[in-house]
Amino acid sequence: MAVTSWSHSKLTDFEKCRFLTWLKHDQRIPEPERPLPPGKSEHANDRGSRVHDSCEMYVSGQSDDLAPEAALHFGPELDLMRVLFEQGHVSLEGEWGMDKDWEVADWKSAWLRLKLDAAVFLDDEAVVIDYKTGRKFGNEVKHAEQLQLYALVTALRYPHIKRITAELWYLDQNETTRMTLTRDQALRFRLGFHKRGTALTTCDDWKPNPSRFVCKWCQYGPWNGGQCEVGVR
Repeated sequence: MAVTSWSHSKLTDFEKCRFLTWLKHDQRIPEPERPLPPGKSEHANDRGSRVHDSCEMYVSGQSDDLAPEAALHFGPELDLMRVLFEQGHVSLEGEWGMDKDWEVADWKSAWLRLKLDAAVFLDDEAVVIDYKTGRKFGNEVKHAEQLQLYALVTALRYPHIKRITAELWYLDQNETTRMTLTRDQALRFRLGFHKRGTALTTCDDWKPNPSRFVCKWCQYGPWNGGQCEVGVR
């Protein structure tokens, strides 16, 4: 039993509950079918995928239709991204892989895998962007670490970049979280993430970590899929 690669979301799962990580990322047990929330026409993850796909298609010029959720607050920003894409400054839906030595690696065999919604490159500056359709409140620490990891990998992959801005666009809430770092500042996060990624990819103890906070929304709990018998709520 082994999980040999990691991402920010996988690391979040691991540090929340190792058994969840094993079931989800090693055994690849899918989530059970869920009823739609009252008054909703789609699940949150399906809605997020739809909005993300719309932004990609719009910025790349493959569609002139932008999801209303994105157009409402971020229409001008996405219009600018579309212009910059036409000029060759924007990369979309990047799949960035790094090996254990933090060298660029093929995505399929990579130790660390990141997915970027968009990256903008202008001379020696870069802006990396992730679209969010979920809530900001309660996720501040997790999202700040995501920005740190994006900035670190940008610095490693593009040595000529001197200034990196990592941004989260909360499309529903008209809010942006932004972190701007020099190359040297971004590289300081490498040791911490290396230790955490190594802990995940060398783990051989996948015991559950039951608590009301961890188990509340778990898809594998006794009240959902049932693969975990010790979940509490």
